[in-house]
Amino acid sequence: MTHHIPQATDDDLETITKIVKAARIGLLTTVSRDGQLHSRPLAAQDVEFDGDLWFYTQNPSEKVDDIVAHPAVNVAFESNKGYLSVAGTAEIVHDRSKIDEYWSPAVEAWFPEGREDPSIALIRVRAESAEFWATDEPRIVSAFKIAKATVTGGQPDVGENRTVEL
Repeated sequence: MTHHIPQATDDDLETITKIVKAARIGLLTTVSRDGQLHSRPLAAQDVEFDGDLWFYTQNPSEKVDDIVAHPAVNVAFESNKGYLSVAGTAEIVHDRSKIDEYWSPAVEAWFPEGREDPSIALIRVRAESAEFWATDEPRIVSAFKIAKATVTGGQPDVGENRTVEL
Protein backbone atom coordinates (compact mmCIF):
# COMPACT_ATOMS: atom_id res chain seq x y z
CA MET A 1 0.00 0.00 0.00
CA THR A 2 1.48 3.34 -1.03
CA HIS A 3 1.22 6.32 1.27
CA HIS A 4 -0.58 9.22 -0.41
CA ILE A 5 1.21 12.53 0.01
CA PRO A 6 -1.15 15.48 -0.52
CA GLN A 7 -0.41 18.47 -2.75
CA ALA A 8 0.94 21.58 -1.05
CA THR A 9 -1.63 24.26 -0.26
CA ASP A 10 -1.03 28.01 -0.37
CA ASP A 11 -0.80 27.90 3.45
CA ASP A 12 1.91 25.22 3.18
CA LEU A 13 3.89 27.35 0.72
CA GLU A 14 3.51 30.36 3.03
CA THR A 15 4.80 28.31 5.99
CA ILE A 16 7.79 27.14 3.92
CA THR A 17 8.55 30.75 2.95
CA LYS A 18 8.50 31.79 6.64
CA ILE A 19 10.88 28.99 7.65
CA VAL A 20 13.31 29.71 4.78
CA LYS A 21 13.33 33.48 5.39
CA ALA A 22 13.90 32.98 9.12
CA ALA A 23 16.62 30.36 8.59
CA ARG A 24 18.60 32.23 5.91
CA ILE A 25 21.01 29.24 5.63
CA GLY A 26 20.05 25.91 4.09
CA LEU A 27 22.09 22.72 4.09
CA LEU A 28 22.27 21.35 0.55
CA THR A 29 22.96 17.61 0.52
CA THR A 30 24.34 16.11 -2.70
CA VAL A 31 25.55 12.65 -3.64
CA SER A 32 29.14 12.46 -4.92
CA ARG A 33 30.24 10.37 -7.90
CA ASP A 34 31.33 7.62 -5.50
CA GLY A 35 27.96 7.62 -3.69
CA GLN A 36 28.94 9.62 -0.58
CA LEU A 37 26.53 12.21 0.89
CA HIS A 38 27.89 15.76 1.24
CA SER A 39 26.09 18.67 2.96
CA ARG A 40 27.10 22.30 2.54
CA PRO A 41 25.63 25.56 3.90
CA LEU A 42 24.15 27.97 1.35
CA ALA A 43 22.47 31.30 2.09
CA ALA A 44 18.87 31.71 0.98
CA GLN A 45 17.62 35.04 -0.29
CA ASP A 46 14.47 36.78 0.84
CA VAL A 47 11.83 35.71 -1.70
CA GLU A 48 8.52 33.88 -1.75
CA PHE A 49 8.74 30.10 -2.12
CA ASP A 50 6.92 28.80 -5.20
CA GLY A 51 8.56 25.39 -5.51
CA ASP A 52 12.03 26.30 -6.77
CA LEU A 53 15.01 27.04 -4.54
CA TRP A 54 17.88 29.08 -6.03
CA PHE A 55 21.44 29.28 -4.70
CA TYR A 56 24.58 30.94 -6.02
CA THR A 57 27.60 28.73 -6.58
CA GLN A 58 30.96 28.72 -8.27
CA ASN A 59 31.40 26.58 -11.35
CA PRO A 60 33.58 24.57 -11.38
CA SER A 61 33.15 23.25 -7.83
CA GLU A 62 32.64 19.90 -6.11
CA LYS A 63 28.94 20.55 -5.51
CA VAL A 64 28.46 21.23 -9.24
CA ASP A 65 30.25 17.96 -10.06
CA ASP A 66 27.97 16.14 -7.59
CA ILE A 67 24.80 17.64 -9.11
CA VAL A 68 25.86 16.80 -12.67
CA ALA A 69 26.51 13.18 -11.60
CA HIS A 70 23.45 12.83 -9.31
CA PRO A 71 20.83 15.59 -9.61
CA ALA A 72 18.69 14.28 -6.71
CA VAL A 73 19.33 16.55 -3.69
CA ASN A 74 17.91 17.56 -0.34
CA VAL A 75 17.87 21.01 1.28
CA ALA A 76 17.23 21.35 5.03
CA PHE A 77 16.44 24.56 6.93
CA GLU A 78 16.12 25.20 10.67
CA SER A 79 14.83 28.40 12.25
CA ASN A 80 12.68 29.75 15.05
CA LYS A 81 9.74 29.22 12.66
CA GLY A 82 10.40 25.48 12.42
CA TYR A 83 12.27 22.83 10.47
CA LEU A 84 12.01 22.13 6.76
CA SER A 85 13.34 19.37 4.53
CA VAL A 86 12.92 19.70 0.75
CA ALA A 87 13.72 16.86 -1.67
CA GLY A 88 14.10 17.67 -5.34
CA THR A 89 16.14 17.70 -8.50
CA ALA A 90 18.98 20.18 -8.96
CA GLU A 91 20.42 21.71 -12.09
CA ILE A 92 23.18 24.23 -12.81
CA VAL A 93 21.90 27.43 -14.44
CA HIS A 94 24.07 29.99 -16.26
CA ASP A 95 21.23 32.41 -17.10
CA ARG A 96 22.72 35.92 -16.78
CA SER A 97 19.28 37.49 -16.31
CA LYS A 98 18.63 35.21 -13.29
CA ILE A 99 22.09 35.95 -11.89
CA ASP A 100 21.31 39.69 -12.20
CA GLU A 101 17.78 39.30 -10.80
CA TYR A 102 18.94 37.66 -7.56
CA TRP A 103 22.18 39.66 -7.15
CA SER A 104 22.63 41.53 -3.87
CA PRO A 105 25.44 43.05 -1.77
CA ALA A 106 25.42 39.88 0.36
CA VAL A 107 26.11 37.77 -2.73
CA GLU A 108 28.78 40.18 -3.93
CA ALA A 109 30.78 39.53 -0.75
CA TRP A 110 31.41 35.98 -2.04
CA PHE A 111 32.21 37.06 -5.61
CA PRO A 112 34.66 39.98 -5.34
CA GLU A 113 34.97 40.19 -9.13
CA GLY A 114 31.28 41.10 -9.22
CA ARG A 115 28.40 39.67 -11.15
CA GLU A 116 30.46 39.46 -14.33
CA ASP A 117 32.68 36.79 -12.72
CA PRO A 118 32.55 33.91 -15.25
CA SER A 119 32.60 31.31 -12.44
CA ILE A 120 29.21 32.43 -11.07
CA ALA A 121 26.34 30.01 -11.62
CA LEU A 122 23.04 29.24 -9.94
CA ILE A 123 21.82 25.98 -8.50
CA ARG A 124 18.12 25.53 -9.13
CA VAL A 125 16.42 22.94 -6.94
CA ARG A 126 13.01 21.95 -8.26
CA ALA A 127 11.21 20.78 -5.15
CA GLU A 128 9.33 17.51 -5.47
CA SER A 129 8.33 16.95 -1.87
CA ALA A 130 8.75 18.68 1.44
CA GLU A 131 8.28 18.02 5.12
CA PHE A 132 8.07 20.68 7.77
CA TRP A 133 7.69 20.93 11.49
CA ALA A 134 6.26 24.40 12.05
CA THR A 135 6.56 25.89 15.53
CA ASP A 136 3.42 28.03 15.18
CA GLU A 137 1.19 25.27 13.76
CA PRO A 138 -0.92 22.80 15.74
CA ARG A 139 0.25 19.91 13.56
CA ILE A 140 3.72 18.52 14.18
CA VAL A 141 4.60 17.29 10.70
CA SER A 142 3.22 18.16 7.30
CA ALA A 143 4.45 16.16 4.33
CA PHE A 144 3.33 17.04 0.83
CA LYS A 145 4.27 17.16 -2.83
CA ILE A 146 5.04 20.42 -4.53
CA ALA A 147 3.06 20.72 -7.77
CA LYS A 148 5.02 23.60 -9.28
CA ALA A 149 6.39 26.00 -7.34
CA THR A 150 11.71 30.58 -5.75
CA VAL A 151 13.96 30.92 -2.95
CA THR A 152 17.29 32.41 -3.88
CA GLY A 153 20.54 32.25 -2.07
CA GLY A 154 24.14 33.13 -1.97
CA GLN A 155 26.92 30.68 -1.45
CA PRO A 156 28.77 31.63 1.72
CA ASP A 157 31.34 29.03 2.65
CA VAL A 158 31.57 30.32 6.20
CA GLY A 159 34.83 29.55 7.91
CA GLU A 160 37.45 27.10 6.77
CA ASN A 161 36.20 24.58 4.25
CA ARG A 162 38.20 21.38 3.87
CA THR A 163 37.32 17.92 2.68
CA VAL A 164 38.97 15.02 4.49
CA GLU A 165 38.77 11.26 4.06
CA LEU A 166 37.41 9.40 7.08
